[in-house]
Amino acid sequence: MNQKTSRSLERQVVINFSGSNLAKSDLAGVTAHKGQFNGSALHRSDFSGADLTGSSFKGSDVCNANFDGANLTDCSFLALDLSNASFNKSILVRTNFNSSQLEGAKFTGARLTDVTLATTALKTTLFEGCLFDGVDFKYSDLSGQRFDGQTFIEVKFDRAGLSNASFKGATLNNVSFHPGFTFTKKYYRMIKTICFEGATMDKLTFASLKGMDANLSKVTVI
Repeated sequence: MNQKTSRSLERQVVINFSGSNLAKSDLAGVTAHKGQFNGSALHRSDFSGADLTGSSFKGSDVCNANFDGANLTDCSFLALDLSNASFNKSILVRTNFNSSQLEGAKFTGARLTDVTLATTALKTTLFEGCLFDGVDFKYSDLSGQRFDGQTFIEVKFDRAGLSNASFKGATLNNVSFHPGFTFTKKYYRMIKTICFEGATMDKLTFASLKGMDANLSKVTVI
């Protein structure tokens, strides 16, 4: 085994923390591409400013963790606890949060690009000052969620729970609210509870929502 290969293997071992107890760890600013943090205790750990590109956190306890400013491109947060975690100005590209606990988690000042937030309870998750580009919210519970003033581009809310959600002053471009195969009376009633006051949207999004009897009386069409 040559020296270059040896160093490469050593580096792979160092970033494999699966099954570890790393609660309250200071990992701010670290570089851990394709790091393995599966099935680990990581609550209250600090990953602020870290480059975690391609890393996996499947099935871990990451509640109250700090990911502010971290690069989470291609990271997998599948089926784990991220309650009260912070994602202020995090880099979120193709990040997968599918089927995770995000109660009380905070996404502030972030651009979410091709991110998956499907099949997840997001009623108490805070989204503030965000731009959503290609985000998938399918099957998630967003009841009562406040998306006021934020921007949505090619976002899917298909079959999502949106009772009493608010998009006041938001910008929606090519956004889908499709219920699936059939439009039920229950779905129509839910759509009517969504607030679009002061929102700006493209003609296709407007036409789709109009066909579901959404209240669009104070919407600007572009």
